[in-house]
Amino acid sequence: MLNAEKPSLDELPSSAQLIRSTAIAAVSAVAILVTVVLPAEYNIDPTGIGGVIGLTEMGEIKTQLAEEAEADRLLELEGQEESSLMNDIFGLFVGAAHAQEAEIWRDETTFTLAPGDSAEWKLVMEEGQTVEYRMLVDGGRVNFDLHGHGGGNSVTYEKGRGSTGDEGQIVADFDGEHGWFWRNRDGSVVTVTVQVRGEYAEFKDAS
Repeated sequence: MLNAEKPSLDELPSSAQLIRSTAIAAVSAVAILVTVVLPAEYNIDPTGIGGVIGLTEMGEIKTQLAEEAEADRLLELEGQEESSLMNDIFGLFVGAAHAQEAEIWRDETTFTLAPGDSAEWKLVMEEGQTVEYRMLVDGGRVNFDLHGHGGGNSVTYEKGRGSTGDEGQIVADFDGEHGWFWRNRDGSVVTVTVQVRGEYAEFKDAS
């Protein structure tokens, strides 16, 4: 195997030659940057050469594409923010609606009456207080007497025969207990639901 001959010191480039080569390379790189890269990539043409050889147009296209992409990105972000805001607002409305629906009636009771059975529920109210009510009857019909008594006073607000439901309000004529007496005169079991809200101290079973 032959050994390659090492170059002599005279054959090696001098320091001056190395410096000159480095300088030429640097100048060439700068020239390429100014005349080619800047016009083609960033639409910057300080020498005008990029426009002559068509590189500036390429740079314009790339710049426009970049601007359009950024504009699309911003629109997408804006749309996401608007969608998130609308969802939050919708959530608040739905939550408020559910809360209102859950609290629409202050008290509610449900009971069943076999044929011939009776029940009585009363509201403890002061004179002038107002209560709204809704009575639902399922499975048949009932007779009821809506009345009040207290302090030696008594009053009948309403009577119902063969009722399948009722709603309205009670305005207390005096301090005392005001409410319903029901009796099932049908031949089948019925379910009665009573919902109340308004001004009263207590809603209780008075059977």
